[in-house]
Order: sequence, then structure tokens, then C-alpha cells
Amino acid sequence: MSDTAITLHKFDAFLSFRGIDTRRNFISFLYKELTRRNIRTFKDDNELERGRRISPELIRAIEESKFAVVVVSENYAASPWCLQELVKIMDFENKGSITVMPIFYGVDPCHVRRQIGLVDEQFKKHEAREDHEKVLSWRQALTNLASISGDCSWKWEDDSKMVDAIADKISKKLMIDTTRSNGSDLEGIDAHMKALHRLLDLNSKKTVRVIGIWARGGKGRSALAKFVYQNICQHFESHCFLESVKRISQDCHMSQCHEEFILRNQGERLRNLRLKNQKVLLVADDVNKLEQLDALAEDFNCFSPGSVVIITTQDRQVLISAGIKLVYEVELLRFQKVRGLIRQLAFKERNISAAFELALYRASNVAMEWLGCLRGNSDKSEVCGSVQLIDGDGTYNVSGIDHFIKEVKLGDCGLSYAVVSIMGPQSSGKSTLLNHLFGTNFLEMDAFKGRSQTTKGIWLARCAGIEPCTLVMDLEGTDGRERGEDDTAFEKQSALFALAISDIVLINMWCHDIGREQAANKPLLKTVFQVMMRLFSPRKTTMLFVIRDKTRTPLENLEPVLREDIEKIWDSVPKPDAHKDTPLSDFFNVEVVALSSYEEKEEQFKEQIASLRQRFMHSIAPGGLAGDRRGVIPASGFAFSADQIWRVIKENKDLDLPAHKVMVATVRCEEIANEKFAHFISNDEWRQLDEEVQAGPVLNFGKRLTTILGSCLSEYDGEATFFDEGVRSSKRHQLEEKLLQLVNPAFQDVLGHIRWGMLEKFKASFDKALGIGEGFSSASQDWFKACMSQFDEECAGAIIEQANWDTSKVRDKLVRDIEAHISSVRTSKLSELTSLYESKVHEALSEPVEALLEGANNETWTAVKKLYQRETESAVSGLSSALAGFDMEDETRDIMVTSLQDYSKGVIESKAKEEAGRVLMRMKERFATIFSHDSDSMPRVWTGNEDLRAITKSARSASLKLLSVMAVIRLGDEPDNVAKTLTVALLDSTNNDTSKKSITTSDPLASSTWDEVPSSRTLITPVQCKSIWRQFKTETEYTVTQAISAQEANKRGNNWLPPPWAILALIVLGFNEFMTLLRNPLYLGVIFVAFLLAKALWTQLDIPGEFRNGALPGLISISAKFVPTVMNLVKNLAAQGEAPPAGNPENRSSSNNTSSSGNPTDHRSSSKED
Repeated sequence: MSDTAITLHKFDAFLSFRGIDTRRNFISFLYKELTRRNIRTFKDDNELERGRRISPELIRAIEESKFAVVVVSENYAASPWCLQELVKIMDFENKGSITVMPIFYGVDPCHVRRQIGLVDEQFKKHEAREDHEKVLSWRQALTNLASISGDCSWKWEDDSKMVDAIADKISKKLMIDTTRSNGSDLEGIDAHMKALHRLLDLNSKKTVRVIGIWARGGKGRSALAKFVYQNICQHFESHCFLESVKRISQDCHMSQCHEEFILRNQGERLRNLRLKNQKVLLVADDVNKLEQLDALAEDFNCFSPGSVVIITTQDRQVLISAGIKLVYEVELLRFQKVRGLIRQLAFKERNISAAFELALYRASNVAMEWLGCLRGNSDKSEVCGSVQLIDGDGTYNVSGIDHFIKEVKLGDCGLSYAVVSIMGPQSSGKSTLLNHLFGTNFLEMDAFKGRSQTTKGIWLARCAGIEPCTLVMDLEGTDGRERGEDDTAFEKQSALFALAISDIVLINMWCHDIGREQAANKPLLKTVFQVMMRLFSPRKTTMLFVIRDKTRTPLENLEPVLREDIEKIWDSVPKPDAHKDTPLSDFFNVEVVALSSYEEKEEQFKEQIASLRQRFMHSIAPGGLAGDRRGVIPASGFAFSADQIWRVIKENKDLDLPAHKVMVATVRCEEIANEKFAHFISNDEWRQLDEEVQAGPVLNFGKRLTTILGSCLSEYDGEATFFDEGVRSSKRHQLEEKLLQLVNPAFQDVLGHIRWGMLEKFKASFDKALGIGEGFSSASQDWFKACMSQFDEECAGAIIEQANWDTSKVRDKLVRDIEAHISSVRTSKLSELTSLYESKVHEALSEPVEALLEGANNETWTAVKKLYQRETESAVSGLSSALAGFDMEDETRDIMVTSLQDYSKGVIESKAKEEAGRVLMRMKERFATIFSHDSDSMPRVWTGNEDLRAITKSARSASLKLLSVMAVIRLGDEPDNVAKTLTVALLDSTNNDTSKKSITTSDPLASSTWDEVPSSRTLITPVQCKSIWRQFKTETEYTVTQAISAQEANKRGNNWLPPPWAILALIVLGFNEFMTLLRNPLYLGVIFVAFLLAKALWTQLDIPGEFRNGALPGLISISAKFVPTVMNLVKNLAAQGEAPPAGNPENRSSSNNTSSSGNPTDHRSSSKED
């Protein structure tokens, strides 16, 4: 068998996906559908932190899965965890250990394969954070994945259809793989398939081929048909497998058989096949009547050419009557080959140790089903209703005994059954005796053919008409010539087997052998007594000696002789030291009965048989023939017990019956528990309840699940009630634990639903109560109590009686969630209240304080303090009233009130600091206002009569007052001397004499703090005040200078004559010059021309305007304009000189004369204009 065929997979499907994209939608639907179909699916719900590697458990889950379903969504490539997963998946895919099925959900496969668009952006982010080689491997894995054909979500109308298609695909692949792995390598299957392929002729398209598969017994034909169906179904457009046609037809009339096949096997599918003329594969398994074929035949004609119909049957006459010519007969294997086949299937070798015998027993069922292994005379069980328990080679017929027990319904008997066995020489009429005594039909010897071995091995049948249920074992006869004189091993083994499991042992012996030393029965008795010693603590067995062909000698005379012979044989058998003196009666209840010859006195024989038969009625009742019933194995464990006993006997080991009883109880109780666990998993009520739990809260969950669990455990108790109490209780406890472990997630989900529902209800009710004005504390307490009370009630309804599960953790979690919500709402509400009152305080203080500080005077801080106290008290009062409904501690309330008060104070301090930053500007504005306006707020006109010094001092005093007000915050009652210090240091300081004292002692402003004023209240330090005052004086000096200039200009404007002394000096000093001018008038003309030129330059250069901005800028500007202006004047004069006369020359001359003799003032005016 190949390694692939025996690979064990823990999971059928492994889901790889990006949680944030598909966990709550597509993946949840796919996972639910796969698990509903019993497909073992691995889905990891943990998110990996960045930088961590995937766990070994996850890698192991990938390795142990048959299929990997990779759902590539929009953000799949953005997850390093998903990409690491994908690399591992593709590695296993390359090794051939896993099949990958890509699903492209909401993405284009081309984008994924080419890694463009969003995928490329995501990989660029990885390249910035991760190792280059790692990212390269991720890219390669994603490219390889996208190269595999997969499903795209955009091709489907909705997700449900896509999920169904994916689940169908996985189911079909799992079914085909499982079938191939279970059968393709088994011994003999290749020969079957080779012969059938010739009959099937799959390439033929001429007609519909009808093929029969016939075998005489067992399930080999059905298993072979299933294997053929699974291997060729992919060649047909549609296919259908009808199982157990015989059983279906028993439940309905033949006229309804056709529709019953459709509805019970394929629903509407087969009806659709009939309408579409498709190439169809139809397998009808276990057909036993011609009418069943007739019911199906009307479908055959509708199939298209190339279709194949396979009929399996046990009755070849059915195939002949139906005219089916293509018939394949399944040749059955002999026991030797079957034994080797079982070992090959279970252990891949034919020789195994006894340690693996238990596994071999379970593997036998699989092999028997697959290849139809029957005993040598296979049709005997079908005729007589018996089964060959052990064949002549010592092989235990596992499948045969299992089928027999199901047919006779032995498992329902509990402890109410008995086992009878018969031993005796070959051809002594054992089978004949059993058939007449118990109504069985074991194969009897044909006297006309001579004496020969009729019974081979050990056969088992059920007695007819005897209560309770009695099983009869027909053992192979002793001293038969077929085995030879030396081959006594099987005789001893079968004798020990019969003693170990039988309540009554019949010893069949001839009457003429009694009293004879060399009688045929003596070796048999020695064998029985010898093997008896190999049983540990055997139960007392009834040994009924049946004397055949009784002569005239009365039974009263024969019985003592027989008992004497038995005692002698018992005494001669070697015994263990513990039983050397033990009498035979401690081991056996010896009974003797005699029967007449069946051939000579048949009627008398039958009368004696009828009398003996009555002794077997109620044989297990107190005083009955069975006797000791201690240690009896329950009927449901009979097959397994017999199998294990035979294994131990075959290995020539001593048989410990008490330990065997416990072992059988352990195995059977475990099987029953596993069966009940499997039934519970598939229980419709449980599955429906589980689905309801997944959907949401479930009413009466605990009661419903308790009922389901109780029913399951009750069924276990009913079937295991007769097994060992300790083992039964232990396995029941294990079953209960497994069931509770199975349902625990549903229970936790129910508690989660209840907790979530109560939390949501509390949130909604609490918010509603607050919305209608209910107090915070009362609303939270009332609804907390109500929700917790309801939670306790619903939890009580979810409690499972079989489980002692504690709901306190969930309750504590709900309490924490509610308290967290209350705390969150309280914090939010308190924050809203605090913000509300802070905004009110800010609105009430900000602008008024700013206005007060702008008009700073002696009463400014008094007004600010009153405003602060009034508004703060109002806000604190409102906040305290609002906090009364929150049930807060006094300390917390005081903290909030203090915080509001501090905020109010902070608003004032903030505004004061803002105004302190603008104090220089405010001082200049105040100085300008006072200096430039009179007491009536009218602008001053500097006439020269104003006391400029007094006005300046007044304006500076007002500005200094503003500085003193803004230097310190005065919200308290503490006095300070800031104003006095500033006045003395800045305003009254007129003594500029140099002092020999240090600056810190002579200058009160040479400090960074005010006396008796803390730094927290200081807005402007003394040093800063001095600096501000210096800058203030500098910037206001120009205003004073302008005022002085304005006064002087006004004075000059009112007195344009020079002073008398100047006039006198001018006359005295200029007398000589004046006389010079009188003597030479030409000088006077030159002076006049210079005056005109200077006047023109004065006008053109706008000298007063240039000097208005200052002396230096004026000089620079005049120097730049001087030369161009002179050149322009010269050009204008030249142009006027060259111009022609403007009229009559006479008039021109007259005019010139007139001008020459006219008024000189006019001439000066013209010159001036020029």
C-alpha cells in the first residue's frame, strides 16, 4: 500500500483568510456549511501581532489538512501573517501533501497574479519594513497561488451559492479520494477493475450498456460497485447510486417503487435526468426481484447512448430473467487470503504480533466489506441461518458474526441469553442432535455418501422457539481422519473456547463406549479437563453427557459407570498445586441423559428430544440447567468477547476470565459511548439548537439541552446496563464529559448572548432614563439591579442539569461591563457639565475683565474682584446643584468645585497676562489721548500759551498708573506698594547726580520681584517696568518735541520781523555794502538775478517738503535732484531765448520799451514765476 493511501489527516480543509475582510461574512458562512457537512475544517480566530512568526500548531494544522482554501480578499496581501501562511501552504502544495483551492473574493485574479494596483502598494509597505528575501518569497507564493484556477466572487450572484459550490467541490473530492485510498491498493481489486473495464467499455457511444455484478453472498458486490462508481462517475454528465434497492422495495408497493427510488435516493435529480437525455451512470445495488428492474427500466430508454447501468444482485436468475447478458461474477477469496489481506490493510504486512490483534479486528470489517470475504461454503449461511464462527484454519469470522448478531437481534437481550455448545467424536450425530433439539439446520452428514467430516471449525446458530435467546455452537468433531492423529491443537483450542463462553456443554458419546478403557470419548474428556486448567477463576459450567444409541441397559446403571470414568479421567489430569485436591463438582455440574438411536427408533428419539428440550426452556433461571451465571458478558459484547477469547487461545495463553470480563466491558462500553456520542453529534434537535445559538439568544436552552443530553445518557445506560458496574460508570462519566465538552461552546455562546443582551438593554434603558431627566445615581442603580436580576433568571434557564458549570465569571464580566459603561457615562456627563459651566464662566468674565483692564485706574482690580466673586459663586452654585444627582463623594465634588473656581481665576489671570503683554501700547495710547486732548476731550492746538511741561507730566502720570495697575494681579486683599515704587522711581526721579551707591541699593526697580508680592501674582517685574518706561519715554519724546516745535512755529508766524538788535546790527555791519551797491548798480542786478535763481531752485526742489522727513534724508534727496533741476532751468531759459517774437515788431518794440520803463514790480513777478 502506498504512503499516500494511508496518510492520516486531522482536518479536511484549512481556511486561510484575512479576518477584517471576511471573518464575519463569507468565511463564517463557508465554515458553517463545511462543518454542517461533517467536513473537518480548521479556522484560526487569532490575529498575529506584527513581527511574530506563525505558530508550530498552525503549521501542523496546514500539514494535517487535505485541502487549503485560500480566500484572497482586498487586504489579504497587507497581512504578513496571511502571507507567511500562504508560503507554508504553497510549500506543502509543492510537496504534493495538500490541494490548494484559491478563492478571489472582491479582487481581480489578474491584479493578484501580476501584483499591480492595491496589491503592489501593500507589498511596497512590506518592503519598507521587512527583509527583502522574505517579501520576495511572499510575492512568489502569491503569484503561484493566483496561477491556480479558482473561484471569483464576481461570477456569482450571491455568496450563498458560491459557498454551496465550494462545499460541493470539497465534498466530492473528499469522497473520491477516500474511496481511492480505501480500495485502490487492496489485494485483488485491480483484477476486478480490469475485468469490469472491458465490460463497461466507457468509450462506446452506441447504446446504453446494462451490466450485472453477481456474487453469492456478503457485501463484496456492493463494495465493488461503489468503488467502480466512484472511479468512473466523472466520465458522465450525471450519475446516481441507488443503495439497497431490496430494502426500499420492501417499504412500498411495486407500482410506487420507481418514484420511491427517486425521492428517497436523489430527489428531483433523477427526474431531471429523465427529461434531458444526458449521458448517465446509474448503479442499482442489491436488487433481488425482477419487478424492481422493471420499475427502473422506464428510465433506461431516456438515457443517451454511452450511458451505463450497473445492477448488483445475489440472485443470478434475476439478471437472466431481465435479459442482461453482460454479467460479472465476483470471485470470493478464501480465508487464507482474507487473513493476509486484513493484515495488509491494517499493518502493511502479513505477519504481525499479538499486540496488534485488536486493530486487526477492526480492520477486518473494512476488508470484509470491500472484497466480500465469505467462508468456504458461502451459501450455507444464507440457507440455514447459521454462521461459521471460526473456520477450519482457525480464522475468526468477524463480519459474519456481526451480521449474524444483527439478524438475530442478540444485542437487545442484555444478560437474558444462554450459550450451548456440543463436543464429540466426528460423525457422532452432533449436528443431527442439535437440529432436532433446538430447531437449527446445521448441515448433517449424508449417510449414503459414507462417513466424513461435515462440520469444519465452529458454527453458530440460534435456537428456534426457546426462551430466553439461546445460541448453539457446533464444534468440529474430534479424532477425525482429515486432521490426522497428531493434529490435536485445534481440538484443544475449540474445547477451551467452548468452555470459556458456554453455559452448557453437551458431550455427545456413544453408549457402547461407556466402561471401555479405549473408548472414543476418553481423549475428548481429557482434552476438556486439561484445557480447563488454563482458565483463571472459571465459572461453573453444566456438562451434559448425551448418551447416543442407548441399549437396553437402564440409564440408572449406565450413569454410575460413566461418572466413575469421568472421575478417573479428572484425577489423572495434571493440575496446578492450588487445585490438586479440588473435586470435579467445583468446576462442573455433571448431568447425564440417554437417547435412543435416531435411525432405528426415530419416533422414540424424537419423544426423548422433546423431553430434553423442555430442560433448556428458561435455562438461565434460578435452578435452571445453566447453573452459574456469574461473569456473564452482556449480549451486545458477545461478538467482541468471543473474538478476544479466541485470540488469546490461538496465542496459547492462559485465559483470565475475570480480567476478560472487564476488558470486554471496557471495549463495549467505549464503543457504546462513542456510538452515542456520534448519534448526539448528528442529532437533529442538537444541531437545530446549535444553529439557533449561533443565530442569537435561545429561550429555555438549558431545559432543551438537558433533555437531549439526558436522552443520550439514558440510551447509553440502557445498552451498557449489564456490563461491569465500575467500567460502565467510568465510561459513562467519560461520555458525559465529552458531551459537555462538545456543548460547552454553545453554552458559552448562550451566556454571551445573554450578557450582551443585558448590557445593551442597560445602555438603552439607562440612556433613556437620563434623557427624561431622571437622576444619574438612581437611574444607574435601578437599571443595574433590574438587568442583573433578569440576567440571573436567564442564566438559570440556560443551566444544564448534567453540568456543574459556574456562570459567575460571565456575571462578573457583565458587572464590569455595566460599571465601565456607568463610569464612561458619568465621566462624559461630568465633562459636559464642567465644560458647560466653564464656558459660562469664560463668557461672563472674559470681555468685562478685558474692558476693565483697558481703562485701568485705582478701582480696576476692586471691580475685577467683585466680578470674579459674583460670577464664580453663581457657577459654583449651579454646578453643585447639577452634581447632586450623581451620588458623588464630597471629596470628588469639592475637587470639581475647586477646579471651576481655579478656572475662573485662570480666565482673569489669562486676560490680565494678555493685557500685560500690550501694556506699552496701552500706555502710549493713554499718553497720546491725554497729551493731545484737553479736559473737554478736544484736540489741542499748540498756540504757545500751553504749559507743555505740566501736560507732559500729567500724561506720563496717567500712563504710569496704567503700568502700575497691570504690573500685579490684585484679586485678594493683600496691599502692595507697586504704584508708589513706580512713581518714586520713574516719575519723581529728577536728581540725575551720579551716586556712589550700587545700583541695587539706589534703584528700587533693579529687581525681578516686587516687595511683598509673590511671583505667581506678578505680571510685570520691576526690571521689565523700567525697561517698558524707558521705551515708552523714547517713543513719546517725539510727540513732545513736535508739540514744542509747533509752539515755536506758531510764535514765529506771529512775529516775522527780526529782533531790533538784529536790525541795528544789520544796519551797522551792512552800511559799507549798502554804499557799495549805491555806487555800482550792477551789483544790484546780479543780486537780483541770484535771488530769482535761488527762488526758482527753492520752488523746484521743494526744500521745505524734503526737510519735513528729517535733515539727513532732506540733504540726500536735494543733492540727488540739484543738478537735474539746474539743467532743466538752463534749458528752459535757453528755449525762451531762442523763440521768435510773438507779434508785430513794432508792438514788440513798444512792448519792450514799455516793459523797460514800466513798473519794476511786474518784472519781478515775471521773474518769480520763471
